[in-house]
Amino acid sequence: MPDPRFLATAVEIVLRAGEIQLAGQQEGFRVTKKGVRDLVTEVDLECERMCRAVIAERFPEHDILAEELGGAAAGQPAARCRWVFDPLDGTTNYTHGLPIFCASLALQIGGQTEVGAVYDASRRELFTAERGEGAYLNGRAMRVSETSEAIDALLVTGFPYFFKPELVELFAAFLQRGRAVRRLGSAALDLCYVAAGRFDGFWEQHLKPWDVAAGALIVEEAGGRMTGMDGSAFDPVAGHLVASNGRVHEAMLDVIREFRARFPSA
Repeated sequence: MPDPRFLATAVEIVLRAGEIQLAGQQEGFRVTKKGVRDLVTEVDLECERMCRAVIAERFPEHDILAEELGGAAAGQPAARCRWVFDPLDGTTNYTHGLPIFCASLALQIGGQTEVGAVYDASRRELFTAERGEGAYLNGRAMRVSETSEAIDALLVTGFPYFFKPELVELFAAFLQRGRAVRRLGSAALDLCYVAAGRFDGFWEQHLKPWDVAAGALIVEEAGGRMTGMDGSAFDPVAGHLVASNGRVHEAMLDVIREFRARFPSA
């Protein structure tokens, strides 16, 4: 079991990030562009600087990989412990006043995620997990859904900021096989909602480690299954995933296999 200070620190940081996010909505914030559609706010940066300051004070030997300010300095040897932080997952939602966003923080030890915390400040929902200790929503144990047939499954996905027509074809394929498909705009919350049984499955590609590191552990600890979109072992660096309750997982992979037979380069 990891040092209990690790989960306590992760929870403290995401809760403090949530307070910063809500304050920004009340007080206003500046927005700039990282790309044509990809946004960053001063709230993202304030949350990340707060996280870095807390980790530097408590665990100065640990590395940090975060969305806005990157990872360890060039040439610095990799630490055994690395925090992976998304200070504001769902920035586009946040800038438009859509209350679907969160802060997500994971701790990897020896390359494996051991602690995860995701906080949805709008709903006051805190999702947490430690490897081997289960997954929790506001301190109460949670489990994935029991849905066993794809046609009964409520699924969720996301799209990258750059447009690829093939991804719409895959979306359509899942629409034909499942009950319905949603697109929320926060991969971390998509994963947590699978863990909580609100969604039965989630797929997406072109992701970053900070999008998924915490949420993936939460899914696994809630009894769910994580793989790559090709069925390979899940790797947060690979950039693609399928997360599910386990019962509809193979059916989801089948949809993707059929799609890739038609669009090999997708």
